[in-house]
Amino acid sequence: MSEYQRPEFEADPSSIHPVARVALGAAGITLISVGLVLLVLPGPGTLLLLAGLVLLARAIPALSRYVEPVRTKAMEGMEASVASRWRIAGSLLAGFGLIGAGVLAAVVPTLPLAGWATGLSLMLSGLILLGLLAWSHRRVHGRR
Repeated sequence: MSEYQRPEFEADPSSIHPVARVALGAAGITLISVGLVLLVLPGPGTLLLLAGLVLLARAIPALSRYVEPVRTKAMEGMEASVASRWRIAGSLLAGFGLIGAGVLAAVVPTLPLAGWATGLSLMLSGLILLGLLAWSHRRVHGRR
């Protein structure tokens, strides 16, 4: 494969510093692990799998062949998530619900498992959901 045909996520292993390769590998494995968990739990599991594979493919070029099938599935899921107004409304409701539950968990200490750690993680989850929803909508429907 010539240099200009090479995908942007694939890198020449000799051009990457060994410490950077280890850091890319560790970050990639972390994202893949969280993505696998979020395939079962609610969350952007496929997008995190894609991000982790892209990082790992930069560190280990032999893994780059797995990136495109995961990218295809992630983009299909992204398009499906903003395909109708009802899905968008449900996602918005879930995002704002997570943020509200996080605020409630942070300020009402008598709730089970309440506290700042729980509240902040719920708020962060809601913000990530809303951010990915906005990104997906802009990518699929374009700027208006």
